[in-house]
Amino acid sequence: MLRLDIMLDIMAAALAVFVMTTIYVRIVGLRSFSKMASVDFAMTIATGSMIATIILPQKPSLLEGLFTIAILFIIQLINSFLRRNFKVFKDASENKPVLIMQNGIVNFSLLKKVNMTLEDLMAKLREANVLEIKEVKAVVFEATGDVSVIHGDKEVDMDILEGVRK
Repeated sequence: MLRLDIMLDIMAAALAVFVMTTIYVRIVGLRSFSKMASVDFAMTIATGSMIATIILPQKPSLLEGLFTIAILFIIQLINSFLRRNFKVFKDASENKPVLIMQNGIVNFSLLKKVNMTLEDLMAKLREANVLEIKEVKAVVFEATGDVSVIHGDKEVDMDILEGVRK
């Protein structure tokens, strides 16, 4: 049986970890949970493990573990609701996608801002089967940490870049 004091401790810890992780990601930037390098992947795994360690009691019971997972999902639901319905909350909690390359030209200041190297960018272009730099219409570092590469012969409908920081 779950005790009320343990439930309250789990809820408080989960909320504090959620808020602080959001703040850390906003400070460090979009690369925080990207999948560009093995160190990025290791950071994501280590962060998840640390979050679980912080939130859960020393040796959680099955019920405490399930309760913790439920609390994390509830926090995520509340966060999604607040982001959808309140612009101030959305702006404070979300990174915006960033245009790091347009029409074959790299924006090195924005590349640096998202903590990405030129080598990382070239790897993403190769991954997208880009054959020539001049065919790249846009490269966007997405709010998720993914990198979108738009390339080809056709002109880009600029509506596709709506909300992207340039």
